[in-house]
Amino acid sequence: MTARIEIVAAAKTYPGVRALDDVDFHVAAGEVHALLGENGAGKSTLIKIMTGAATADAGELRLDGRPMRFASPADARAAGVGAVYQEVNLVPTLTVTENLALGRLPRRFGLVDWRAARVQARLRLRKLGVEIDVERPLGVYSIAIQQLVAIARALDEDTSVLVLDEPTASLDAAETARLLDIVRELKGQGLAIVFISHFLDQVYAIADRLTVLRNGRRVGVGTPQEIPPAKLVPLMLGRELEAVERARAAGQTHTGEPILVAQGLGKTRVMAPFDLTLHPGEAVGLSGLLGAGRTESAKLIFGALRADSGSLKIAGEKINPSPRASLARGIAFCPEDRKAEGIFAELSIRENIAIALQSKRGWLKALSRAEQDRLASEMIEALGIATPDAEKPVGQLSGGNQQKAVLARALVSDPRVLILDEPTRGIDVGAHAEIVALIRRLAGQGLAVLVASSELEELIAVSDRVAVLRDRAFVGELSGADINQQTIMRTIAAP
Repeated sequence: MTARIEIVAAAKTYPGVRALDDVDFHVAAGEVHALLGENGAGKSTLIKIMTGAATADAGELRLDGRPMRFASPADARAAGVGAVYQEVNLVPTLTVTENLALGRLPRRFGLVDWRAARVQARLRLRKLGVEIDVERPLGVYSIAIQQLVAIARALDEDTSVLVLDEPTASLDAAETARLLDIVRELKGQGLAIVFISHFLDQVYAIADRLTVLRNGRRVGVGTPQEIPPAKLVPLMLGRELEAVERARAAGQTHTGEPILVAQGLGKTRVMAPFDLTLHPGEAVGLSGLLGAGRTESAKLIFGALRADSGSLKIAGEKINPSPRASLARGIAFCPEDRKAEGIFAELSIRENIAIALQSKRGWLKALSRAEQDRLASEMIEALGIATPDAEKPVGQLSGGNQQKAVLARALVSDPRVLILDEPTRGIDVGAHAEIVALIRRLAGQGLAVLVASSELEELIAVSDRVAVLRDRAFVGELSGADINQQTIMRTIAAP
């Protein structure tokens, strides 16, 4: 097939990171080409080069066979390359017409011709099968309509390439089906479409070809028939994972009353209702590809996301999940984004460690400075936090030591349930091994631990059970000898 847009031998390096390494990618007219890969694979960098948000250090970008170099997204749009992102990049307080006309307002006699702008807005939306009042603010419409308005804005008369980055992430099933139908119509009109999604069922429903990136390199390209899900998942996750000797006896089970029971817990458009139990002394892993719902599940249980269905019981008591209620009942949470959600970078290690216990006690029962010093000293020693003293700002620690400080803060609140979301992301090998060993030790001491992780090796090492997620739904549970790389990947990939 003749390429409408083509990237040849692209390379891009950021400080300390080789984002792309000799990557080829092309999309033909009338083709939907899915771009797949986990976090850090290089997808975002590749589409930034295609849409003018970044330039490659090496390689060539071609449009209809002609070498191109976009200095900005405006250059790319002028050349016929449009893009729509997961977060609708429009202004909800402006009207639909104003959003569609921003930067290209029709004029007559030197004045804005709003009548012509409204006519153009209606025509552009009608091509997508959308009939709405274009004089109303965009924000009054559903996310699905806003997403279609964003697509209409990306489609000019001369648009030949359309990049769709997670376009269905916030849509329900019916809205997703409608959007995929529109993608098929645009494909039929000859557009070259780059489709990025972590929903594998959508990828296989819509894509003509797949390209898989991992660690900045292209590791696979082919049709959906050539790369079925069972082959795709290992390509995305990597084959370099080694078998790990499990720390617990195969088939070990935990009897007695569970400490945590989630039944039908879910949130519309975010996570399908799921059931999960967790016993004292048990470590349960959450596995799945990026976007499968690991973080969403953890946040729903802790209450950082408010569920709209189902129930949660802690030690037999039904609670309405919220961070305050969870902390009060002994649930601690260590978030995935350590820097944005986990640490108070300017505060000292002592203050970071003490703040959760202080919150649990309430501000009328202030922790004395002596108590804070004692807790910080005990945790620094117990977790091996490398620091000259507890007064050092936590933001000045290494990633591994920051993660230990977040864990320390959770542990001093004396939790019964500890939820860890990507506990070893962004830390060095030595700290990784220490934290994995710590998770094992905490479970061995009777703490119930829920671990959401993209690292199969990590989950295999720490988990008594592994719940497998796909497309924001729980699709299987493994225990005993079934907790191994091959079985987890087969469960992720199963239709």
